[in-house]
Amino acid sequence: MVVDVTGKVRHPGIHRMPPGSRVIDALRAAGGVLHGADISGLNRARLLTDGEQIAVGVPGAAAGSGAGIGGAGTGGTGGGTAGGGTGPSGPVSLSTATEQQLDALPGVGPVLARHIIEFRTQHGGFTSVEQLRQVTGIGDRRFADLRPLVEP
Repeated sequence: MVVDVTGKVRHPGIHRMPPGSRVIDALRAAGGVLHGADISGLNRARLLTDGEQIAVGVPGAAAGSGAGIGGAGTGGTGGGTAGGGTGPSGPVSLSTATEQQLDALPGVGPVLARHIIEFRTQHGGFTSVEQLRQVTGIGDRRFADLRPLVEP
């Protein structure tokens, strides 16, 4: 599993982690959190998702839904972040969002979030929002609800 740890850590960058690793393991692999970084929203026990980005203490990122270290779990460009109970702050990228970010979308729980991640892994990401219709568990009504909230 590969994760990108950015922000206020000693060794930011891409880190290879064994399956079953947790956020705390990724922080250790990155040399630890720098002194003064806000980790109040951090769920260090949360399991990592392959391909996720953990942004530590990055201004403008919101902690929440178990993804936060002052903004951990941002999904990359246009990925949106899960806010502290407020939902995504912008369109969520289907190709980069973490399981927690997808879970925060209305009508998407942990099982459907995993189905979306499995689909993008098998198909090399999403090239259009329309591909969401091919994900197991997404029918016409759920697609209509999600369409304005996501981007490829």
